[in-house]
Order: sequence, then C-alpha cells, then structure tokens
Amino acid sequence: MARRGTEAFPDLGAHCDREDCNQLDFLPFGCDGCGKVFCAEHRTYLGHGCARAADQGRTVVVCEACGDAIERTGKKTDAEILDAHARSRRGCDPARKRKPRCPARRCKETLTFSNTSVCKGCGQKLCLKHRFPADHECDTRVSPAGAAAAAAARRAGDCGRDAQKINKDGGGWALPPLVRNFRMF
Repeated sequence: MARRGTEAFPDLGAHCDREDCNQLDFLPFGCDGCGKVFCAEHRTYLGHGCARAADQGRTVVVCEACGDAIERTGKKTDAEILDAHARSRRGCDPARKRKPRCPARRCKETLTFSNTSVCKGCGQKLCLKHRFPADHECDTRVSPAGAAAAAAARRAGDCGRDAQKINKDGGGWALPPLVRNFRMF
C-alpha cells in the first residue's frame, strides 16, 4: 500500500509502490491489474512488472468488405475468423460500408451529421460547400422525393418566408400581416 501525501497535506498524492522508486506523485496512477499505485514513469503494466502484462485484452479483426469488427475468440487465425463471418447469418454486406457522398459534380465529400445541409429548392442532401442552389445545379437535378419535400416546406411557410415576398408596389420586403398590424404602444 502506498504511503499517502506529505505531513502538511496527508490526503494529497501518493508514493510510487515500485520498491526502487518511491517517488511522491501528486497525480498517481492506480493499476487495475495488481491494485497498486504508481508514478507516471511506472504506470504501465511493463513499467512496473505487473503480472497482467501478458494479458493482451480484447482484439478484433476488421472485415475489408463490410467494415465490421469481429472479436477474436479462441486460437483461430484471421482467415478462419473472416471466413466464418462471411458464412454467418448476418453475412458480409459491402453496401453497409458505403457512406453517402455529396451529389454535387466533382465533389467527393462524405456526408456526416455535422456537415450535411438540405437544399430548400430541390431537397437534396449536400455538403456545406455546395449548400447554396448556385453551387450544385439546383434546377437541373431535382429528384421526385426532393421536390415533394421542398414543396411541402414552401407550403408550410417556415421561418418567416412570408416576409421575403416582394411588395406589389414595386420593391422592398412585405411584412406578414401579424407584424404589419402590430402596435407597440
């Protein structure tokens, strides 16, 4: 058991449990294999000669076709594990590995949660670089599902779109009736 802290601060830090070190460390590491406390230099299994150093933990084999990670169990080779994965009930489906990409011309950006934008004109999912209609040929590449989604959004009048309609008088922005008739005092 490591001695704790100093005389002034008995609960602060601990001495390294390695016999030849005994360094006082204010941020000691606890080993989950032997339960002893060590300094930064001796925190690894090999650094303090822990009996758990021989344990390699859990390892996996990654299937190149579908990208699944298969855990190694027993003493099977990687080829045997991948062969059993291909024959399994779930099987190996290369379509699961493909990620959605931006449909704009010559763009190879993978679409993720944080860099995806839906075009309000055509309803396509695009990367942030091509989110504006002029950047992705909006009028020529309308899909039926995208057109339906865009039409529904236009009918709903989301985000104050009524305010963007031009006045019949010849210019400027028309305010929605609720805002136009609002009196503060």
